[in-house]
Amino acid sequence: MLTRGVRGATTIEANSPEANDLDVEYVASAFFTVTPDLNAEFPAIAARNMGWNTVALLCGHEMNKPGALPMTLRVLLHVNTEKAAREIKHVYLRGARVLRPDIDTEIR
Repeated sequence: MLTRGVRGATTIEANSPEANDLDVEYVASAFFTVTPDLNAEFPAIAARNMGWNTVALLCGHEMNKPGALPMTLRVLLHVNTEKAAREIKHVYLRGARVLRPDIDTEIR
């Protein structure tokens, strides 16, 4: 089994501590970054509240670059998988789709 990086991002409608539920059985670690305008909660706290108690988690801020996409949460997951790198599906949702127009980000 290999460890692969899976990237994703989404834009957030409100600066609040709510998050979505995810299956993390094969997640080894997660590195979350947020734009400086998101400061209501650490994404790692939200992940812990969802049961990510055995996953190594880390948070950070994105660069405060003028003109950058605001209200954006990014994640880099390290997952244990049998998939080849070309089979990994990186997911960019909502307004964050503009960050990676070169990939199909539709969830099936």
